[in-house]
Amino acid sequence: MARIQEDAPIQRNHRLQGDYFQVDLHAPGIAAATQPGQFVHVQLPGFEHRVLRRPFSIYDVDAKTGRLSVIYKTVGEGTAHLASLPTGTVMNLLGPLGVGFSAPPAGTQPIVVAGGYGCAATYLFAKRSPVPPLVLIGGRSAGDILLQREFAALGCEVRISTNDGSQGHAGFVTALLEQALDRVSSPFVVSCGPNPMLYAVARILAERGLDGEVSLDHAMCCGVGACFACVVKLKAANPDGWEYVRTCLNGPVFKASTVHWE
Repeated sequence: MARIQEDAPIQRNHRLQGDYFQVDLHAPGIAAATQPGQFVHVQLPGFEHRVLRRPFSIYDVDAKTGRLSVIYKTVGEGTAHLASLPTGTVMNLLGPLGVGFSAPPAGTQPIVVAGGYGCAATYLFAKRSPVPPLVLIGGRSAGDILLQREFAALGCEVRISTNDGSQGHAGFVTALLEQALDRVSSPFVVSCGPNPMLYAVARILAERGLDGEVSLDHAMCCGVGACFACVVKLKAANPDGWEYVRTCLNGPVFKASTVHWE
């Protein structure tokens, strides 16, 4: 798929809750081409001392209006700067990039397992799924639970887990996954969140003879496969039993069974 470079004015940049924000951009070319699970590489204006672009998962798109939405958390200088940008500011986007999620096969029950703002990377999958997925959302506390209403509005059953028990199940979201797999005969699991959560999802699936797709959160520099800064290990049929692949080009979505978890 061809990459599109597009100047995208901010339509709205607002706080969702706590440190989480949503920015809506007018990017009709990228919005029309986006598949679930892909990302954009963003050049922040007024931030010239940081020359590298920043990758953000695409949360939602509207091809008719050209809207492209990203959810982000202010965790450092770059995202704090992004949160300060007003409506009308033009950001240069490169995208849609990467390999996204597969469509759920006919006859399967899709299950989304999302941790923190991994919800953003999986929302478009749920939106375009022919069968509303069962959505399992986990976070450290209630303040980290995102998009519960938005997933429910798609017709999804949503179950919540928080580490501190402040909302829903007290514990890890993977406990909800194990409960769901006990009742679903033909699951199709997709997941995005912190790497320890993704490892646990992959382990649970493997123990049951199942597979799924995971979106790996990895630091990126170029975003187009040139710099090899975002490599991860995948299993391979060679003497070492593994090989490096580029997350930005070959991912960020991989079959859970192919990742060489360490």
